[in-house]
Amino acid sequence: MAKFFVAGESRDSESRETTEIRNPATAEVVDTVPKGTVNDIRRAIEIASGALKKWSEMAPAKRGAILLEAGRLVHQQEKELASLLTREQGKPIRESILEIRRFVHTLDHYGGMAKSLRTAAVVLDNGRHGFVLRKPLGVCGAIVPWNFPVSLMGNKLGPALLAGNTVVVKPAGTTPLTDIRCVELIDKAIQEGGGPKGVINVVTGPGSVVGEELLVNPTVRKIGFTGATDTGRRVMQSAAKDFKHVTLELGGSDPMIVCDDADLDRAVSAASVGRFFNCGQACLAVKRLYLFDKIADLFMEKLVEKAKKLRIGDGLKPDTLMGPLHSAEQRKEVEEQVEDAVKRGAKVLYGAQRPKGGDYNKGFYLQPTLLTDVDPAARILQEECFGPALPIVRVKDLDHAIEQANSSIFGLGSSVWTRDINKAMIAAERIESGYTWVNSAQIIYDELPFGGVKQSGIGKEHGNEAMDYYTETKSVVIAIETRSEAGGGE
Repeated sequence: MAKFFVAGESRDSESRETTEIRNPATAEVVDTVPKGTVNDIRRAIEIASGALKKWSEMAPAKRGAILLEAGRLVHQQEKELASLLTREQGKPIRESILEIRRFVHTLDHYGGMAKSLRTAAVVLDNGRHGFVLRKPLGVCGAIVPWNFPVSLMGNKLGPALLAGNTVVVKPAGTTPLTDIRCVELIDKAIQEGGGPKGVINVVTGPGSVVGEELLVNPTVRKIGFTGATDTGRRVMQSAAKDFKHVTLELGGSDPMIVCDDADLDRAVSAASVGRFFNCGQACLAVKRLYLFDKIADLFMEKLVEKAKKLRIGDGLKPDTLMGPLHSAEQRKEVEEQVEDAVKRGAKVLYGAQRPKGGDYNKGFYLQPTLLTDVDPAARILQEECFGPALPIVRVKDLDHAIEQANSSIFGLGSSVWTRDINKAMIAAERIESGYTWVNSAQIIYDELPFGGVKQSGIGKEHGNEAMDYYTETKSVVIAIETRSEAGGGE
C-alpha cells in the first residue's frame, strides 16, 4: 500500500481506511492509498509551517541547486515513474514519458532561475533609495488534477519552492501514486541539500475533507489549483474568507482557426495531436475547429484519415497511440455531449462508438470522434469537452472565425494557421485567450507565462511571472544620512 508523505516519512492515515487506485485500461487494482482525515491534513499543514523559517532563510541559489538535483533524481527513475503513471491514469506510455520529462524540465527551469533573481531598485529624491523585497507567502496548498498529475504538480512546486515557500500537495483521488513518488524524490534532494523535513508533503483523501481543509485553514496562505471551472469557483469562494492568494488554471474550449492559405498537412497533424493527445483529456487542447469554407472539405478528409490511424488500446502496449478515458463517468459525459450534438443535426464524420471485444470491454475506451454541421447551441461547443470528440465549424473569413472563437465563456488557449502575417497578428490580438499559437502545435513553454482569461482562470503559471504569484512584494525606502541631518560639518 502506498502511504502519505509527511515530514520526510511515509505515514498511514489515522482512519486506517484506504482507497483503491484502478487502471482505466483494465479496471485492475494498481495500489491503495490512505483515506486522509481532517487531522491528517492539519498535521501536514502544521509540519509545513514549522519548516518554513529554515527553508525560506536558505539562499535562493541553494534552493535552486536542490531543485536541479530533484530533477536529476526524477530523471533517473523516468521509466519506472512513467509506467506507474500509465497504470493509474491510462495514457500511452510514450505520453507518460513526455509528462515525466516535462516535470523535470520545470524543476530545471526554476532551479536555473535562482542565480538570476534580482530585486528592483530605484533612486528616489533627497538622497533616498528604494528597492523591492520579495518574501515567500508561507504554506502553499497544491491541488492537482488527474489528467496530468505530475506535470501540473510541477507547475506549482517549481516557483513555490524556489520562492522559499513550503507546500502541502493534495493529489487527485484517482492518480496519487506517481505524485507521491515524485514528492519523495524531491524531499530526498531537499534533505541532502541541507533543508529541513516538512518542506514538501503530500496527503491523499477526499477533496471534501483534505482539499477543503487546505482552503479554510488560515495557516495556508496560497492555493494553486488546476481543475474544472465550477470547482475553481468554489475554491475561490472558500479562499476568500482568509484572503488567500489563488492561482486557478481552469477549463478551456480552445479554438483552432485554419485559414485558406494554411499549410494543411501541418495543420491536420496539429489538430489530431491537439485533440486526441491524452485521449482529449486536457484543459489546453483543440476543442473547437473552425475551417475556412474553401479548404474545409479537403481538411476534414485528411483529418478523418488521421483519426482512423490512431491505434486504441492499453497504454502500456508500445504501439498504442490513444488510451482509454480515465473513468466510466468521463466517457459517459463525452458520449452525452456527442449525442446532444447529433440530436441537434450534427453529422458524425468518424467515430462516436465504443470499440468492442477482448480487452476493450474491460476499460473506458471511445473512438476518436469528428463532428460537422454542429449547431452553435450544442453542448459540445458551449461546454468544455474533456475527451476525444471534436466539433468542426465552417467559417466565411477571419472575422467570422474570431467572432465564433470568442463566443465561449472560456479563454485558455487558441491557435491560428495562416501564411499571412497580418492575419496572424489580427488573430493574436483579437482572440480572447491567455495563449495563442501561430502555425504551431499547442505546446506550453516554461519560459512564457501561462494562464487563462474569462472563466478559464486567474493568475499565471510558468515564466518569471509565476514567481509573482508565490511571493509578497515589500517596498523599502532607505534615506542616506547627510552631514546636515547628522549634525556634523566642519
